[in-house]
Amino acid sequence: MVAAPNLTVARALAALGRNIELARRRRGLSQADLASRMSVSVSTVRRLEDGHPGTALTYLASALQVFGELDKLSLLLDTQADAVGLALMDAELPSRIYSKRRKTPKAF
Repeated sequence: MVAAPNLTVARALAALGRNIELARRRRGLSQADLASRMSVSVSTVRRLEDGHPGTALTYLASALQVFGELDKLSLLLDTQADAVGLALMDAELPSRIYSKRRKTPKAF
């Protein structure tokens, strides 16, 4: 059993589901057509479009692939554009950088 997501997460999943439904309809696909192309059941497509929190991420990836948008999955948390993560890393940078001194070889 999947725990109920908080309200913000539930809203985001519902919006994603609506977008998936809209993308399907714009392409002129029925739920059965999309299910067939994803190799899943129609009920899985319904759960995906309903924003059901227990729907596996692999089904989202499959739907994106059918829509020709699979590359967008890698942009969800692009570390190069993660403003918060980069700011946290920058906050940890030292204020000064000292040059490394060469050690002179000791004479015997």
